[in-house]
Amino acid sequence: MSDCYLPRLGGIEVQVADLVSRQREAGHEVEVATATRGEPLDGVRRIVARMPFDLPVHPRGVGHVTRLLTSSRPDVVHVHTGAVSPFAWMGVRAAVRAGLPVVVTVHSMWDPGTRAVYRLLRLLYEWHRWGLVATTVSTAAAVPIRRVAGRGVPVHVVSNGLDLTTWRPPSLSPADGSLCGAGGSAGRDLAEGAAEGGSAGGVGGVHVAAVGRLAPRKHPVRLLKALNTARARVPATIPMRATIVGDGPARGSMERYLAQHGMTGWVTLPGRQSREQIAGLLASADMFVAPAPLESFGIAALEARAAGLPVVARERSGVADFVRHGEEGLLARNEQDLARCIARLTIDTKLRESIAAHNRTTEPAAGSWRSVLEGFDRAYKQAIG
Repeated sequence: MSDCYLPRLGGIEVQVADLVSRQREAGHEVEVATATRGEPLDGVRRIVARMPFDLPVHPRGVGHVTRLLTSSRPDVVHVHTGAVSPFAWMGVRAAVRAGLPVVVTVHSMWDPGTRAVYRLLRLLYEWHRWGLVATTVSTAAAVPIRRVAGRGVPVHVVSNGLDLTTWRPPSLSPADGSLCGAGGSAGRDLAEGAAEGGSAGGVGGVHVAAVGRLAPRKHPVRLLKALNTARARVPATIPMRATIVGDGPARGSMERYLAQHGMTGWVTLPGRQSREQIAGLLASADMFVAPAPLESFGIAALEARAAGLPVVARERSGVADFVRHGEEGLLARNEQDLARCIARLTIDTKLRESIAAHNRTTEPAAGSWRSVLEGFDRAYKQAIG
């Protein structure tokens, strides 16, 4: 069950659709209930109502879902929620009323305001006594949920899934041992490169990439501030450029910031791009930046990590589950530290390329569909038990 599902496109929608496909391939019988309008799909029940802006909610969702569940009697109900998911929580109440086992996956990071809401709902409805089993997508995201839910609700970490093979870069070239698809990095210490007339990074200098929705909660303007500060820390002799892929309500603010600070010559906003275009971007980049401090998982960062790029992210975000400081990338304590990490990887060619070499030859610690399916199977068994 999920408020949002195909044809809407977003992190939860795509992740749930991929999960459904993988579980069916594994032999499970999976049906989807959603409040999202769309064309009929096999095994998808759309419980929709006329709502402003086609919001995926239903004022009588509990009754509709209760009838659906009592007639189909599934072995387990798996509910997917974001920070606020009215229809999904209606599904939880309906499943509890029907006496069915329930697993709730929380895809977002609970900030202080969200935690306050769920504490209030706990007092009003005592949902911590409903026999739920919860999962979330990272260790960082699990911490606030456990604090609110208490001991009555087990909270497990089951990461988002990703087909890692589609992002893996070409292997080492047997002819000269150079890293293929590395974005043209120099492969030697910056001082050596400067002494020999070489340049850091590929064509156009060290290339910084970022991918994500340009929404305020993702902190895209703060990313621009970090890039601006990093550029000031990097010697002028080292060329530097950045590409930020995505679209959203913060794009206008970003364009104004770039113009006001004279950054339009080295920072580009190409808008939303296809998966193939993003793969091409990652192949040409030298590092990836995920600036959001409340990133519950960071699927774009995992894609970049699987593609072999060093990743710069916040240390208390979900990205820390598959990026260790100094191993797969650099983890920043705050916004100022984020700029320092970007500058450090730009200047220190040896460090940047050693991390890239490690990432290209080592599987990420999270994200394989095999581990995702096994994690959910364990959660299902616990809920049924």
